[in-house]
Amino acid sequence: MSRPIVAIVGRPNVGKSTLVNRLAGERIAIVHDQPGMTRDRTYRECFWGAHEFTVVDTGGLVFADDTEFLPLIREQAFTAIAQSCAVIFVVDGQEGLTAADWQIGQWLREQSLPVLLAVNKCESANSGLALAGEFWQLGLGEPIAMSGIHGNGTGELLDELVKHFPAPDQVEPEPEEIKVAIIGRPNVGKSSLLNAFTGEKRAIVSPISGTTRDAIDMVVSRDEKRYRLIDTAGIRRKKNVEYGPEFFGINRAFKAIERSDVVLLVIDAVDGVTEQDQKLAGRINEEGRACVIVVNKWDAVEKDSYTIYDYTQEVKSRMMFLDYAPIIFVSALTGQRVTKILDQVDIVAEQHRRRVSTAVLNEALTEATSWHSPPSSRQGKQGKIYYCTQVSSAPPAIVLFVNDPQRFNDNYRRYIEKQFRSALGFEGTPLRLMWRGKNQREVERSSNRATRV
Repeated sequence: MSRPIVAIVGRPNVGKSTLVNRLAGERIAIVHDQPGMTRDRTYRECFWGAHEFTVVDTGGLVFADDTEFLPLIREQAFTAIAQSCAVIFVVDGQEGLTAADWQIGQWLREQSLPVLLAVNKCESANSGLALAGEFWQLGLGEPIAMSGIHGNGTGELLDELVKHFPAPDQVEPEPEEIKVAIIGRPNVGKSSLLNAFTGEKRAIVSPISGTTRDAIDMVVSRDEKRYRLIDTAGIRRKKNVEYGPEFFGINRAFKAIERSDVVLLVIDAVDGVTEQDQKLAGRINEEGRACVIVVNKWDAVEKDSYTIYDYTQEVKSRMMFLDYAPIIFVSALTGQRVTKILDQVDIVAEQHRRRVSTAVLNEALTEATSWHSPPSSRQGKQGKIYYCTQVSSAPPAIVLFVNDPQRFNDNYRRYIEKQFRSALGFEGTPLRLMWRGKNQREVERSSNRATRV
């Protein structure tokens, strides 16, 4: 049996995302004093006691209004409930029972799932029960007074929730996942790409810039492999971003890069590589994440037999920070080559986690130095590389022990990296080379130990 899923629903601005952050134990959902912050459904892993489960944060439900994104938000909430084994209905104890709460409560009574009624914003232990008492009228069982901000009553809420879960020993452990963040400027097709991967309307797609605000997680399985796809808000230039929903969304996008194994950097084929794309490339490289460059909207480009080769060279020349990343041309709208993206993800994820033995590394190093000797300083002293070894992966990091790191200029360091990639691969992943100086006696002693190993 798979991990239980719990949908959190309610009208706008009652504190659903605050409760999600409380249950997940970290501030991962965007919280702001403005209705409609959450639009898509976002999944977060939680646990209580011996139980592990997933909560789904949803947008605020409004039944009597079909303007802007509200019908799409309802559709996302309905899908979340269809996947869940229980529902937490969040209401605002400070505002009291409203007509919108009545409508949602009536709709939930028609569902075949257990519903827990969480009366939020009941910070006071004395008045909390009085505030919650009004919500008995909804006919959804005992209202539980709680506070998503301070944590009051969340233990009681979770105690009731886990009663609807299977026994922990009946839940199968989650298999290993490859975390894939989908990053790019606004309106390059990130959410359309996520929907193309999943085969459903997982994320709201709109020509309105800034439709996606939070980081949206979705698990996809293929060939016995699991991928956690993370759709993110479009990242604009910092000077154009005001404090508010977009600011929080961009921060979540940067955190998505940090927690990913592979980043899909999505570029608009019509616009080409922009200055902002170049900055994002630098950020991905700095974070040490494997990367695949996805050129979307390829169906909208007029092409001849040379177009794809010319475009590839243009991307490579302008994406200097990611010259190691493979490039794939797709159309999220038509589905053209979308399935091949995960093939590339498999390759770069494997290279990102790859470890190479010291013997093989030093064979490649000897080959490189035989073709191009280390440079000499102005005083005539030549640089010397004694040996190298890999010290970590994800990204691969290699330490080169030398007589004096300052005798190796940037050009020679780039040459060594290029030779390592040529001989050993490392496609799609950054390669960290660390140049360490040691005296001759320490080098010989370390080299002897490495030989014995």
